[in-house]
Amino acid sequence: MKRVSLPILFLFFLACDNNTTNRNPYLQEINFRFDANLNLPLFNPLTNTGSAVLVTQDGVGTRGVFIINAGFNQFRAFEASCPNHAPNDCSTMTLNGQVATCSCEDYEYSLFTGQMLNRPDDGNRYYDMLEYRTSFGGNTVSVTN
Repeated sequence: MKRVSLPILFLFFLACDNNTTNRNPYLQEINFRFDANLNLPLFNPLTNTGSAVLVTQDGVGTRGVFIINAGFNQFRAFEASCPNHAPNDCSTMTLNGQVATCSCEDYEYSLFTGQMLNRPDDGNRYYDMLEYRTSFGGNTVSVTN
């Protein structure tokens, strides 16, 4: 019995993980749900692949949410607050086509991938955009966290 329990115990310890995720310390992950009806004029650009909109409604993300049509009825949504510093007066990013720009440091992020496009090579840790879940049904894009 001891010969069987020792390998099982060993495998149990190997399976344990100490949660080594790299969570962004600047952005708080809040729960929300937002539905974008593509029939409305504000969200109608999302019917075209590569088009993006900024939603700044209260309760949607920390500083709002960027939604982009990634093609083939796939949508992506990202937090509008710059992920590389705490939310402040200049941290709400602006939409420039398919790029989000932070006015604090002029950091740029791709709305297709959420990755930082002009990452400084100074050895510091930089974060990509915080992504939210999306689903598409009928003519509505739902964004949730």
